[in-house]
Amino acid sequence: MASAADSMASGLNLSKFGQATELKKRLWFTLGALIIFRMLSFVPLPGVDPTQLGLLADRTQGGVLDFFNTFSGGALERMSVIALGVMPYITASIVVQLATSLSPTLAAIKKDGESGRKRLNQYTRYGTVALTAIQGYFIAVGLETLGATQGLAPVVEPGMLFRVAAVISLIGGTMFLMWLGEQITSRGVGNGISLIIMAGIVAHLPTTLVQLFEGGRSGSMNPVTLVAILAAVAGLVLFICFMERAQRRILIQYPKRQTQRGVQSERSHLPLKINTAGVIPPIFASSLLLMPLTVSQFAGQAQSGESWGGDLIITLNQYLQHGSLVYMLLYGAGIIFFSFFYTAVVFNPEETAENLKKYGGFIPGIRPGKNTEAYFDYVLTRITVIGAAYLTFICLVPEYLVSALAIPFYLGGTSLLIVVNVTMDTVTQIQSHLLAHQYGDLIKKAKLKGGRLR
Repeated sequence: MASAADSMASGLNLSKFGQATELKKRLWFTLGALIIFRMLSFVPLPGVDPTQLGLLADRTQGGVLDFFNTFSGGALERMSVIALGVMPYITASIVVQLATSLSPTLAAIKKDGESGRKRLNQYTRYGTVALTAIQGYFIAVGLETLGATQGLAPVVEPGMLFRVAAVISLIGGTMFLMWLGEQITSRGVGNGISLIIMAGIVAHLPTTLVQLFEGGRSGSMNPVTLVAILAAVAGLVLFICFMERAQRRILIQYPKRQTQRGVQSERSHLPLKINTAGVIPPIFASSLLLMPLTVSQFAGQAQSGESWGGDLIITLNQYLQHGSLVYMLLYGAGIIFFSFFYTAVVFNPEETAENLKKYGGFIPGIRPGKNTEAYFDYVLTRITVIGAAYLTFICLVPEYLVSALAIPFYLGGTSLLIVVNVTMDTVTQIQSHLLAHQYGDLIKKAKLKGGRLR
């Protein structure tokens, strides 16, 4: 049975793709949703002059907002209705998950099954609206002040009416993206939120590559440096692929049973990924950093020179600039924390040990029950250390080199990690759909042959 499944999996190719009607519909739906996302990134906020805004963006490049701009596909630079992207939703989901782990009331709601999940999702949506409103207000105020200090007028008519319109538009844009991501997950292929983030990053890659090659052609960049950058990117992609597929396989044995060939025992393996949390830790860590930094950066522009509070915010922004030591330390600490936190959310040693005991499975040399649970926890903790170290290395070392060598940011480690990881997950889902389609065809043929035999 296993050999047949392996041969079928190895035989997957695109020749069956034309027959997989449902998969094609899902892919077209996903592509259409991502096109809508890209189109919305060019729709400016009401009351914003795109020409003046473009001049302002050229004068204020750099800093942590470039990081935010990457995840939103350039929407923040253009001050579109989806300027905040899905980051408020991610931040709200982090808060709800942390609260679920700390609050017995929310933990009880989570155990209610589908109804509990819907209630927690509703709390996440409320949190998304609140966070978007806070960030949107400071962005609107900062945009007015920043334009005045630069001698530009990106806002046609500054005032409370513009601020209210901007906040409402940003809330609508973020909530629409959240809904669009959920639709991609249920009706398309892959995780919708991750695909939206990846689409924003990939949208900048052609421009970045053109700038790199143009720098090598014009002589502003050493050709050796250009080759080294491309080689480093290729090496990072291969390293990410290797680590994302790395597993620690735990041998599971089931009781002996009588067969035609005699008494046999069944053996299988429980695969534990080295990076169980996937791309979630960098996204969560960056989201938590970006939310307060966005507020402080625009608030610093609004209060610049007005009070000691404005000077304090400006000083804070300088220390937390992208590539600074404080930023790197906070980002690395966030990645490590969320690696362990999300792994604990995804994999429950107690539940896994209980299921094994229920079905008679056991780990050779380990007693079922509490000893098996302790063993799972022991193994998971140690491989998570490796996974957290890998994520921290991938995200921090390239980011530091990007800042130190003034390389375009979009080729940073975090961007590559998200693109490669989401692509691998999406391809895996496509292969699963193709495999299910082939199995369906085999079942239909088997039924037809059975009918003829009767």
